[in-house]
Order: sequence, then structure tokens, then C-alpha cells
Amino acid sequence: MSGARLALLGALALLPAVAAAQKDAANCADHPLLTRLPDYWIESCTLKQFDAYSFVTGKDTKTRVEGTFTNLRYQPPRDLKVKPSTLQVLRNVETAITRVGGKLVASTGSEETIRLTKDGKELWIEAWADYTGKYILTIIEKAAMVQELVASADAFASGLKATGHVQVDGIYFETGKSELKPESAPAIAEVAKLLQGDLGLKLYVVGHTDNQGALEGNMTLSQARAQAVVQALVKTHGIAAARLRAFGNGPYAPVGSNDAEEGRAKNRRVELVKQ
Repeated sequence: MSGARLALLGALALLPAVAAAQKDAANCADHPLLTRLPDYWIESCTLKQFDAYSFVTGKDTKTRVEGTFTNLRYQPPRDLKVKPSTLQVLRNVETAITRVGGKLVASTGSEETIRLTKDGKELWIEAWADYTGKYILTIIEKAAMVQELVASADAFASGLKATGHVQVDGIYFETGKSELKPESAPAIAEVAKLLQGDLGLKLYVVGHTDNQGALEGNMTLSQARAQAVVQALVKTHGIAAARLRAFGNGPYAPVGSNDAEEGRAKNRRVELVKQ
């Protein structure tokens, strides 16, 4: 998120100062989104590059969200004489986030779920508190997992032999653009190895999109992305251009439902088809 952190102040700014603050647990720090309540300290934290968490979204309903995971457990100072109420803590978090466009999704007696979309990012926040003044923030910055393991050239060869086409995981583009991201290099290298191992093999490189946006734009984008893969194979790996042909299939061959992001993510892909 850009800009300064959201400050959790509210009525807690009136609490008396304490003599000495406890130290945060090792390697723990506030999330970039939010400051902490005055004089609080982090008892423990959990940070994961990619994980999932089920947020309460209604009575007997939860929504599973995947992405960058942060869990922070805050404790009040040990010598704080007047501890904030559960409502006071939850209302502080809610107010700070809703002031910048966040929406309260669900609320129970001890926890709230808030969703914030800002600067192209979607964040889900659960705030939990109890009578002791302790509170816990669980935050997911929603994102698709970066595929770090890619299929080998042998796996591609087997798929082409079995069905005549194979999906190439691990190829990534900038959102709405045809520029390849650097993390695409391992997958493209395996495609090059496939072609170098079978000099008679010719391939269609086929780009696919989801159905979001105009059809014409998706057709153009899928063609440009397929062409970007071809150019990487030719320029970086020395594959003869005559062995490759780019084709944009847009949204015409989905492998998942476009009604949900999980399916749309599957539909944004690159495939190899044997000529």
C-alpha cells in the first residue's frame, strides 16, 4: 500500500503513558498497512509468503482468501491500569481502514472482517480482541501463488505425445500487458530445452485469457503474449523462428469457470500445440 500507515489512535490516545514498553518478539514488526495501539507490543507473529485463511463473511459463512499472510498478536503494556475494551480496539481498527475505503464485511462480539481494495491490491483484515486488551490482526494481501516449480522438457514432450498439446505453468506477464516477467525464465528455458532435444519439432504457442474486458482486447492481448514467448525462445535461446508460430485464442477455450477469480486465473495461460 502506498502512503503512510493508518494510525490506530481514537480514544486510546487518552490512555495514560506507561513507564517502559515491552520489546517486540524477534523479527516482528507492524504490517505496512497499520500502526499499533499506543504502547502495545508484539507478543508473536507469523509471516508467510503465500498461505490461505478463511475469513468470516456472514452468519455461518466464511471466505477462503489466498496470498501474502501476516498474523500479529499484540499485548497491552503490563502496567497499563485501564485496558481498552474489546469494542474500543475493534472500532479503532475498523475506523482506520474504512477511512481509506475499506468495507466492513462481518462483525461478531470479538472479531471483525474488513476488506480493502486500494492501489490495485485487495487486502482482507480480521481483527480479534478480548477483555484483557489483547488483540490479533490477521491480514491477507490477496494474490495468486507464484509457480516456482515448473514442468521439465521431458514432461512437455510426454504431454505433447499423449494429447498434442500441453500447458506451460510458470509463465507470467504484467497485468493487462504482454511483457514477460523475469520469473518466467525457468519455464521458457524448459520449452527451449524441449525444442533443442527434438530438432524436427514445430510448435504453436497459444495464448489464452479470461473473459474480463472486451473480446477484441483479449484476442489482441493473447496474441501479443504468445508472440512474446516466441520472441523469448528465438532471441534468448536461439530457436529458429520458422519452428514456432504464435496464436491468440483469447477467452475461447476456458479450463475453469470465469465466474470466480480461481477459474479466471486458470484460464490465463500459455499452451504448446504440436504443429
